[in-house]
Amino acid sequence: MFQQPSPYQQQLPGAQPGPAFQPPTQDFPGTGQGPGMGAGAGPGMGPTVPGGGLPPEQSYVENILRLNRGKLATVYATFENNREWNAKIFKGIIEAAGRDHLILSDPQTGMRYLILMVYVDYVTFDEEIEYEYPYAGAQGPALSTYPPR
Repeated sequence: MFQQPSPYQQQLPGAQPGPAFQPPTQDFPGTGQGPGMGAGAGPGMGPTVPGGGLPPEQSYVENILRLNRGKLATVYATFENNREWNAKIFKGIIEAAGRDHLILSDPQTGMRYLILMVYVDYVTFDEEIEYEYPYAGAQGPALSTYPPR
């Protein structure tokens, strides 16, 4: 079945219309590896933990913010291509933090801010912060754990 090229697709010079080329798959006998798994890409590479695999990372900004829930924080954020305000400072109590967001409440105005993490440059505290080294072994129920990349 022939498909008409979309006017939005760019045709490369010398390229033929049609389905993309897919190389055949092949196993390499005795290695248990297929194409694309060269040296250093196999299992067992890098630091391991009991039970195999890489240790889960827990030292994310969101987890540090969760450990400091209820504390007063100053969040510095940058919003590119914004003519009204390129940078903004939010000051408030940390209510919650997720993988992609932070919720602050301003105790003076009662205003609540939902700030996307992509805009956050850094966070300051006027007091000592809670922080547990990521591999301390104690994983609280509110901390996020993601598989290594």
